[in-house]
Amino acid sequence: MAEGIQPSERRRAVFLDRDGVLNVDRGFVAKPDDFEWVRGAREAVRFLNGAGYLVVVVTNQSGIGRGFHAESDFRSLHNWIDGQLENCGAYIDAVYFCPHLPDAPLAEYRVTCECRKPRPGMLQQAIREWDIDPAQSFLIGDRDRDCAAAAAAGVAGYLFDGPDLFEFVRTRIPLSSNHFVEG
Repeated sequence: MAEGIQPSERRRAVFLDRDGVLNVDRGFVAKPDDFEWVRGAREAVRFLNGAGYLVVVVTNQSGIGRGFHAESDFRSLHNWIDGQLENCGAYIDAVYFCPHLPDAPLAEYRVTCECRKPRPGMLQQAIREWDIDPAQSFLIGDRDRDCAAAAAAGVAGYLFDGPDLFEFVRTRIPLSSNHFVEG
């Protein structure tokens, strides 16, 4: 914990998997032309922003390690996502991704790491860097490995199976009386 920050002052966050939660999972999405928002995803992010949560994307991206696309493609796509969210008054605070794979065809990504879900490395890094309180935070993912990573980081996990992320979030998220949220 950062010096001078008390547990009650630590931030709360929502960790979101990307493929299958923010966008339709079409496998190795790396370009805006391949990206289709999950229904209610942009509204869910705006809702979470308004509720005072940090919004942090944590996503395995083995397509990079497999050579299907480059890290620069991933970053360009996320710049585009940021622009799309900005157009509706929403934003993502941080994005963490894991391009590693133990048997990756590209040697520089052939790593058994702590960041690839179901391991908790991405969440733990965000918790450290953003002074996040795991007990007041949660993750939304579409696979058991997402929830396993959350549990290993001391964060509650919710399994999203569609169809509308805003409705899913709106009916499950504890809101503080200190925050006004537009519906």
